[in-house]
Amino acid sequence: MIRVIMSGCLLFCLGCHAIAPTTGMDAPVVSPATMTGVQQVTMTAAEIAMEHGDYKEALHLFREVIEQNPIATEAYLGIGDIYLIHKQWDKAEPVYARASKLDPRNFDAQYGHGITLQMTSRFIEAVRAYHRALTIKPEDMGANMNIATTYLQMGRPKSALVFAERAVDIDGASAPAQITLAATYQLLDRLQEALGAFIAASESMDEPSPQLMRNIIHLLTQEKRYREVVNTSEQLVLIDPTSDSYERLGWASFRLGDYEGSLEAYMTAVEYDEQNWRALNGVGVNELNRWLLAERTGIKIYQRARIVFRRSLLINPDQPKVITLVLRYGL
Repeated sequence: MIRVIMSGCLLFCLGCHAIAPTTGMDAPVVSPATMTGVQQVTMTAAEIAMEHGDYKEALHLFREVIEQNPIATEAYLGIGDIYLIHKQWDKAEPVYARASKLDPRNFDAQYGHGITLQMTSRFIEAVRAYHRALTIKPEDMGANMNIATTYLQMGRPKSALVFAERAVDIDGASAPAQITLAATYQLLDRLQEALGAFIAASESMDEPSPQLMRNIIHLLTQEKRYREVVNTSEQLVLIDPTSDSYERLGWASFRLGDYEGSLEAYMTAVEYDEQNWRALNGVGVNELNRWLLAERTGIKIYQRARIVFRRSLLINPDQPKVITLVLRYGL
């Protein structure tokens, strides 16, 4: 069975991986024992084709089984898995719906149905499907996390919290689970806990994503932990050397009083994107600061500040604070 897991407020598909077939109470009603020998062979051939990426052949074989045995739940799940792999949510939904009706106690059917409903923005129905899945496997991390992300999409972080926390309790090393919990805490204005969960997520990754690092920087900034903002921003520019990354490093360095480092970072940001008016403002503020510290001597420094502020206003004229600076200092 394919497992698709969503993460945080970004709600992106993290990928799919095979898990062992369910057994015991979770086994589908139509087991291999209830199939004819020919149907069992066809199912096996379909699964092998699917494992080798021959999805067209696998679909043909799964459908062949269903033609012979219309209540073969496993064949429906195989078709649904293939649609999930290709992110064909609309096609996958009715297939999983059929499987979940054929076997209400099949976790994979309920879970897969929940994914397709969530991905087609049918959130209330998705929550119900995930709840049904959790009555079968209450300790499944993916189902707990996905129901949490669905509640977040519905704007209900309080409802998401218990499931997001449970997902982390089940697998604290899961970065997606930690990110979902962090997003939930953030929406509940529990910023320190959100920061802790984001940091835990980053520690679970070989290389944290740029977006995750930006989330950490944002929360560190709100906590006024500027040294940590600088340290994290320095890591960010290594893995994501973009104008925005350098602009953030320049901002944090200025807050620490490292004006030379701040100016260098802002200038690098402008080199990456000449239209980054925030970075231009950073260059201007640093140059203006240098001019003022030099007791308003150094005409070249003053002129550089004047030039970059005017460039910034040409790009974005709606900047009252910059206009005030320009008027105050005759720039």
